[in-house]
Amino acid sequence: MIRIVRSTVVQRPVATVWALLRDFNGHAQWHPAVAESRIERGRWADAVGCVRHFKLADGAELREQLLALSDATTTLRYGLLDTPIPLLNYVASVRLVPVTDGDVTFWQWSCSFDTVPGQEQAMTEIVGTQIYEAGFAAVRTRMECST
Repeated sequence: MIRIVRSTVVQRPVATVWALLRDFNGHAQWHPAVAESRIERGRWADAVGCVRHFKLADGAELREQLLALSDATTTLRYGLLDTPIPLLNYVASVRLVPVTDGDVTFWQWSCSFDTVPGQEQAMTEIVGTQIYEAGFAAVRTRMECST
């Protein structure tokens, strides 16, 4: 099993960052890889168990299910249901923590998954860099532009 942990600091209070990230269907508004997204079956985007079906900028389609969401601990967890690439048993977590020195946010994004032999490095690069680090950069840019 592969485990990836990435983290960053966003120069905004936790409540501001959480308002953006807790919307399980909102990633099309901030992540550069996501072209469009919808929640299946008309469910709420913060309802545990809801499934988001989204299309990437390259046309690939994925489905992910919200497994947990807590406003009290500013955390969420989700699992990948369908993907065209070999990410198997993928479960990810997002955790926000207030940094009191400066009223900023520590953001940790982590996951574990399996893949087919020989794809470990490629899948680690896709998830760690193209998804997580690109997402961090996009949120930081969005937050800086909203001042």
